Amino acid sequence: MQGLAQRVTATHPGLVNSDASYGELAWNWGRAHATESHAWRRRLWFADNDLVAWGWAQLPRQVRRRDGSTHDITGAYLAYQVDPDHAGLVDEVIDWFDGVASGVERTVLPCADDEFGLRRWAAHGYSEDQSALDDWTQLNERDLTDIAEPVLPHGFRFRTAAEAGAEAVVRAHVDAWPRSVYTVEAYEDLRQTAPYREDLHVLVEAPDGTMACSAIMWLDEVNRTAEFEPVGTHPDFRRRGLATAMLLHGMRLARAAGATHMTVACLGAEGRPAARELYYGVGFRMLARDVPLVKPADRA
Repeated sequence: MQGLAQRVTATHPGLVNSDASYGELAWNWGRAHATESHAWRRRLWFADNDLVAWGWAQLPRQVRRRDGSTHDITGAYLAYQVDPDHAGLVDEVIDWFDGVASGVERTVLPCADDEFGLRRWAAHGYSEDQSALDDWTQLNERDLTDIAEPVLPHGFRFRTAAEAGAEAVVRAHVDAWPRSVYTVEAYEDLRQTAPYREDLHVLVEAPDGTMACSAIMWLDEVNRTAEFEPVGTHPDFRRRGLATAMLLHGMRLARAAGATHMTVACLGAEGRPAARELYYGVGFRMLARDVPLVKPADRA
């Protein structure tokens, strides 16, 4: 699946579906397979021994949060990728998803530039998800030729995951994303994914020892590109320039590791500007966006 992501990135970067990039696959698999894989269904399509399409359906399930509360997910979501040279397989992917997720609401995030795919999803009864008009995602990119010097406030310092340790790494993520179900066990699983590197997992430590923000970078050596995912800042340390400094520091580390290009995804709606403005402020610009689609539970 990551190999297909690399091939599509090399030839059609605007068609890398949300949740189907090289780094996103590692992040989603590593952090969740121990607790959520019972609700996953996967299908692979091959041509001459090459993977040319895949579907990863996440079915209804109950998620237990770190505070002991639970959240019921009643619909199904599909992550998928189809090789543009085998675009017609999207119909098989859709039929498969409709089969494994029949009877529940189904959502999917195809790329806005995938005109053929969008027509096929519409033909199968999917329409724009009006409830997700503020939740579409854009992919941003920049090259790594000119990167400003990162500047941290007095007393703050950069750390790597190896220096911070697992407990602090997980706490940094959960502080930034309070609804996350991330655990030390999930992080240990994440560390086993092939592209994970502790030296490309960066944090900013506050003077009191709190890990104020953090980001993981996923290096695709084939395409010499790296991806930030996820990026988060503790609520008590926002609007101090820490994330900006961390992103600049991270891009310098990625460049030293061999990357010439960087990507990061964020919410793109006009009313959700915070992350977009952060990334634009360090030189990123939009490359592509997705289109939230939905099919009601009562539609065959």
